[in-house]
Amino acid sequence: MNPITTQDLHQALTWRYATKVFDASKKIDPTKLETLLESLRLSPSSFGLQPWKFFLIENAETRQQLRAQSWNQPQVTDASHLVVLCAKESVSTEDIDEWIKCLAITQGTPIDQLAPLQGMIQQFTGSMSAADMQNWNTRQVYLALGQLMTSAALLGIDTCPLEGISATAYDQILGLETSGYRTRVACALGYRSDQDKYASAPKARFPLDRVVTRL
Repeated sequence: MNPITTQDLHQALTWRYATKVFDASKKIDPTKLETLLESLRLSPSSFGLQPWKFFLIENAETRQQLRAQSWNQPQVTDASHLVVLCAKESVSTEDIDEWIKCLAITQGTPIDQLAPLQGMIQQFTGSMSAADMQNWNTRQVYLALGQLMTSAALLGIDTCPLEGISATAYDQILGLETSGYRTRVACALGYRSDQDKYASAPKARFPLDRVVTRL
């Protein structure tokens, strides 16, 4: 691996902002789009369980319907692409078994050697209430959102996370009612418009010593 420089990383993160106005005429290159989708797949999650599903919304009519359930925010339809990030409602024993099998195959480990890990995960998840499980899975989704936005910034692609949405309406439009997944957040991906006044606004952040304590 060839790491990027600290300067390049800082520049990308400073350049990134929650884009309010996208240039609808600019589309993300297919190769870069696949790289962004891969960044979602490679996102970290607790125990590696990946309790999520991501929807790439490309249908124009569907995006219009979603915009109506997003306070009419233009990013939903004007951005090159829209991703809806959904959390699994619960993690079942079958889900854990599937993950352990995937781990065994991928790493070439005899599945019986993973029994202690499997038992620990089952004990941990089994102790949660339904509400705690949903909250835990939701937090995993936000890890993926952060990875998506950072990856996009490193590729020079703009993003806007969207929480001002009706998650229940999104679920209905996407047909998720009986899927076991629930909408948590969306993210618009594309390129900023020259008309977006926020593009040139300085990034307002507290100083480092205000947010980081060194012990």
